Amino acid sequence: MEDEASVIYGLEFQARTLTAQTAESDQVRFLVGTQSLKAENQVHHIDFDDENNQISKNVFLHRVGEIWHLSASTIDKNLLATCYNKTSESKAEMCAAVWRLPSDFDTLQSEDHTSHQSLELVCDLTASDFGDLKSVLWHPTGDSSNLVGIADSHILVWELETSSASAKLVSSAELEAKGQPRLTCGQWNPHHNCTQIATANDTFIRGWDLRTMEQVYTIENAHGQLVRDLDFNPNKQYYMVSCGDDCKVKFWDIRNVTEPLKILAHHSHWVWSVKYNHFHDQLVLTSSSDSRVILSNIVSLSSEPYGHLADNDSDREDMDAKDKESVLPQDGVIATYEEHEDSVYAVDWSSADPWVFASLSYDGRLVINRVPRAEKYKILL
Repeated sequence: MEDEASVIYGLEFQARTLTAQTAESDQVRFLVGTQSLKAENQVHHIDFDDENNQISKNVFLHRVGEIWHLSASTIDKNLLATCYNKTSESKAEMCAAVWRLPSDFDTLQSEDHTSHQSLELVCDLTASDFGDLKSVLWHPTGDSSNLVGIADSHILVWELETSSASAKLVSSAELEAKGQPRLTCGQWNPHHNCTQIATANDTFIRGWDLRTMEQVYTIENAHGQLVRDLDFNPNKQYYMVSCGDDCKVKFWDIRNVTEPLKILAHHSHWVWSVKYNHFHDQLVLTSSSDSRVILSNIVSLSSEPYGHLADNDSDREDMDAKDKESVLPQDGVIATYEEHEDSVYAVDWSSADPWVFASLSYDGRLVINRVPRAEKYKILL
């Protein structure tokens, strides 16, 4: 259908990090960071007009290095954080900083700008004693100015002061494990008053209490190979999903971590990214090095497993198994998207429109898609 056609935007350089803008935004907006060794890197600020199926953009220079991770502030829509590769003649190191979009950005938003202004540095997130920084996580609700950093073998917490353009390191925790463990990713838990995060190293997933900086649970051998990404169900406080190099996507209840609740094996190569829909948690997106994005319906583990059917039909108990199977929603793949020709490193849902999502492949192709209309109506009606 015409209104479900994909919209493709090509970047000049390779890219691997994508995030939806979250703070104070009623606009479908995504940020993309580039990776170029030869040219100055960029942050592309993408607005999507759903009615006209069009994209408009602003491009800002990120002069300090290739961007490996990008996160949008939940406090201020003009703030973002990057983890980037800083190179010199003697060494290369992963650093992080908080940036502000240019001060006259609001006057430019109505037009499509390719004139390159530079991001304005707010502050560096210093972590030279803790190794390379992999990601920076903003507080899930924006109620706190604290930032969490995932470094090689440490979890770091900074208190951000935008008025004084500074960030103070207030606490840290070290991952103690055999060999030289390296954290690969982390995710802030939006539940439990936002006092927990989850991290992954090798095949392990660990939960941490940010008040004590102590581990609260460990999932040993969560995947057969490296864990690449994590996400928490926004509506069910103990449910989490993970993905990894074993081509699997696994759903967990962190109260009982001995076995996953469900395993998906729809991809044929490493799964790099997994994301719950922010509003309808039965919708789960995954992206992989097999160049595909898959939208799945995991209704059996959602906050409303059978919607109005389970609540309103008084004769539900009288139905036989075959009738129930034909009426009740079933887990499965909703759609497979194959517009990419390279590894799809990132996927994210819009924070403004629950039916819109974006995916990014390494060749610099950003694709914006929608949940199929038939599936949308099934959920709403």
